[in-house]
Amino acid sequence: MKFLLVFDFDHTIVDENSDTWIVKCAPEKKLPNGLRNSYRPGHWIEYMGRVFVYLGDNGIKEDEMKRTMTTIPFTAGMVDLLGFIGKNKELFDCIIVSDSNTVFIDWILKAAGYHKVFDEVFTNPAAFSGTGYLTVQNFHAHHCARCPKNLCKRKVLKDFLDKQLERGVSYTQIVYIGDGGNDLCPVMFLKKDDIAMPRQGYTLEKKISQLAQDLRPVECSVLVWSSATDIMSYLNLLIKE
Repeated sequence: MKFLLVFDFDHTIVDENSDTWIVKCAPEKKLPNGLRNSYRPGHWIEYMGRVFVYLGDNGIKEDEMKRTMTTIPFTAGMVDLLGFIGKNKELFDCIIVSDSNTVFIDWILKAAGYHKVFDEVFTNPAAFSGTGYLTVQNFHAHHCARCPKNLCKRKVLKDFLDKQLERGVSYTQIVYIGDGGNDLCPVMFLKKDDIAMPRQGYTLEKKISQLAQDLRPVECSVLVWSSATDIMSYLNLLIKE
């Protein structure tokens, strides 16, 4: 009996978008209009690349960015949930699949002491250049028309499950916890014994309900959450079965 918990990061583990939170470091805590309006759908990584160049050009250093990122709030109930998972690691494997980046997620989880709860983090690789600028790269290349060009979360999940099977690990149930439009692709990959937990009022919940209205419902069960306490109640039931 082992369960796989798959978490998105922004607006799921933390209650904000880590990529927009970093703007608090910018002069006057905002970006110039030209930069802010330069985003093109599906090209978030390139956009963030320009944001990081702007921060670097304005002398924003790594330590200041780290200080800012570690003030990002966790979602309601999430601290208790991560503590609960940490205490029950023999039952839960736990991964993050996120369109944020390795530097931000690492800073936030380590500062709060939760990095050991997660077995693996799949997100866009980031590093500071020799000149002190943060640079981010695409996580991988893929052929999925639904997803942004830098990350298909379904491909990440499928590759992870294949690797685990090679190691002799299979899961009784996959629990997918997320909020965004890019979480729909992996949710559509889940089977009938699995469960999708979309955050109430966010894009993923709306997209799943739209599919149900179009009579093309997802195969897995769906349980909506508004606080991580809802997720913990469900996991408690799972382990009592």
